[in-house]
Amino acid sequence: MSYRILFLNWQDIKHPLGGGAEVYHQEIFKRIAARGHQVTLLCSGYPGLERTETIDGIRIIRKGGRNYFNYMVPFACRRLLAAEPYDIVVDSINKIPLFSPLYIKKIPVIAVVHHLFKTSIFRETIFPLASYVYMSEKLIRTIYGKTPFIVVSESTRQDLIKSGIREELITIIENCVDHSLYRTTGEPKSAIPLVGFLGRIKRYKSVDHLIKAFAIVKKLMPDAKLVIIGDGDNLNDLKNLAKKLHIDESVEFMGFLDKEDKIKILQKCHVVVNPSIKEGWGLTIIESNACGVPAVAADVPGLRDSVKDKETGLLYPYGDIEKCAEYIVKFLTDEPFRTEITKNATAWAAQFNWEHAAESTLEQIEKTIETYKN
Repeated sequence: MSYRILFLNWQDIKHPLGGGAEVYHQEIFKRIAARGHQVTLLCSGYPGLERTETIDGIRIIRKGGRNYFNYMVPFACRRLLAAEPYDIVVDSINKIPLFSPLYIKKIPVIAVVHHLFKTSIFRETIFPLASYVYMSEKLIRTIYGKTPFIVVSESTRQDLIKSGIREELITIIENCVDHSLYRTTGEPKSAIPLVGFLGRIKRYKSVDHLIKAFAIVKKLMPDAKLVIIGDGDNLNDLKNLAKKLHIDESVEFMGFLDKEDKIKILQKCHVVVNPSIKEGWGLTIIESNACGVPAVAADVPGLRDSVKDKETGLLYPYGDIEKCAEYIVKFLTDEPFRTEITKNATAWAAQFNWEHAAESTLEQIEKTIETYKN
């Protein structure tokens, strides 16, 4: 049976501020579309992007801007549902929920959650906006209390349970990897010790911790280099920090790169680091592992799901700059250790396949539709 799916998300895969969540949705729903299902994504617009287009079989409808998209969604949804028949709405809860159960009444809703910010949002933005996000997340229990959830990690599942969502409503479907792109090459690593960071440049990602840790690494390994791949509103602050610590000549800010260029650099790294205060899963870590690169990461929700400590990488207490630096040096100097962990990390990443994730997501969609009918 073919389903008509309306998917709600703040951004699409082409949006410059898109991240792991957009990769997750694109990879899964393009596979669902390829199986003959009709998928429409309603998201915010961005200058230079078409109002409507089709990418990988997914019809994308862009409405309004990112700053006020949540206010437009109820009206846009009603118009779409009045004009076209749909079988289900998939609601991606990301920062500020879209609260679709309030205005979607005649068809079922299933929610997808990568992670809840909770108090970590106060590190990301100014107090009034952080409070708005924090209080919006508090309403999830009330508004989505009967809604089935898909989450990407055990950490996020536990967060939802603590927020009052019943366990039986939650299904875990992890982030995966496109193994045709993210893979080992057999070619040698960089001739100089190379440390990488891959992801959006946001305050809660705590990339400043990595730069401070790298300043310690540089004292022990003067020829080491750090590459930071990604863009975001915290970029200038990080550049200024690197200058202040006198390591700016050894830190290269690559900005946003397309997949091919990003992967080429990633494959040359000896280790990647994720110092974030919280993640849903840690997609960039699994992508790095698939390229034969182990990870050092903060021991926080999400990252402790994607990194198996002392098996596929090393976890350090969040904010412990010295320990982060120690672990980076360990990977750069202890080749037998790095070789063993890299082998484990590559095997770990091989388990995560988008085809399986798409199949599991479609099963949850079918189950939700059938339960709603009965």
